[in-house]
Amino acid sequence: MQTEFDLLIIGGGMVGASLARAVSGLGLHVGVVEAFSLDSLAQPSFDDRVIALSWGSRVILETIGVWDRLVNEAEPIRDIHISDRGHFGFTHLNHRDEGVEALGYVVTASALGNALQRDLSTLPDVEFICPAKLLSFSINEHAIEVSLDMAGEARRVSAKLLVAADGGDSQVRTQLAMPMMERAYGQTAIIANLTTEQPHRGIAYERFTDSGPLAMLPMTEGRYSMVWTARDEQVESLMALSDRAFLERLQTRFGYRLGKLDSIGKRLAYPLRLRRVTEQVRHRVALIGNAAHTIHPVTGQGFNLGLRDVAVLADVMGDVAQAKQDPGALEVLERYARWRQRDQQAVAFITDGLARLFANPLGPLRLVRNLGLLGLDGLPSLKHLVARQFMGLNGRLPRLSRGVPIE
Repeated sequence: MQTEFDLLIIGGGMVGASLARAVSGLGLHVGVVEAFSLDSLAQPSFDDRVIALSWGSRVILETIGVWDRLVNEAEPIRDIHISDRGHFGFTHLNHRDEGVEALGYVVTASALGNALQRDLSTLPDVEFICPAKLLSFSINEHAIEVSLDMAGEARRVSAKLLVAADGGDSQVRTQLAMPMMERAYGQTAIIANLTTEQPHRGIAYERFTDSGPLAMLPMTEGRYSMVWTARDEQVESLMALSDRAFLERLQTRFGYRLGKLDSIGKRLAYPLRLRRVTEQVRHRVALIGNAAHTIHPVTGQGFNLGLRDVAVLADVMGDVAQAKQDPGALEVLERYARWRQRDQQAVAFITDGLARLFANPLGPLRLVRNLGLLGLDGLPSLKHLVARQFMGLNGRLPRLSRGVPIE
């Protein structure tokens, strides 16, 4: 095992594996520390939940050579129907209006994770260190010294840059005591896959209800993935219902746009909260993905935001490699943090605002939001701007987001 790296990524899940692929070939020695072995089915980010990939994320995945492995397992979202349950407001987004074949795609986390990890360990400049767990690290002027637990044996490695891609409960962030803004929504996402009487025709639904948004995302094999946002106090009783009783309750909230809801798979529940670090980089350390931000699932932006972190950090590392700079220097990492700040703030603001606005029962707010939805539907230029935001195409785009390889 190599002991000195230019870039050491803590976490080999979807975001960490994406970064390893994105920076491979830049002349950097890259290590990926992962707690689970490569053939393990227990990697927590590779479960059967679905991921909504924006069009911009497809471009990134295509540029780093992953999309061809995934395309047969990705269901296109061609249209999005947004409405306010029981009220007059609605709007539509259509792929033809944006000049793309799909606004986004729906894949399972397991399919995406497998596509990202496949053959990753065979890349000549990437070393997978697994199974291994981070014990501790210390930062000095020239490197970061890292202690790992590998099957009960302590190993030490060093790196010029440590990247935390270790999720919402990031150990790196915790050990550095990096400040974080956190707010619970009092809501829980209930997730399951189901079948419907009518075919989905590539239409995704985002229906706002008094307890939070209810999303129906088209999947392969004619299925839908349901994300039902319920109040925390409702979750226990909803999860205790039989499948038939749960589908009846869901039918009442969603309606009959897809005909009768036929059958449902395993239900999972995840409490929702907003988390954002107020300090994303330090000397020799950068946070990406859920280690830096966790947002409400409304509009399905979570992984897409993390993948854009990857694209920007890889862009910065490409310039660093070309100029033979120190990848862990604070001035280098601050370029990454400044570039990502606007996008991260915008997505957090939009998702948080939508979740709160549409759950508020006040009559004047209800009227304003429904007029807003109708107004959006009648203003093509504004709708185009909204669609591009959801597609990950607004603002200053890194090379990978423009389909340009980093060399």
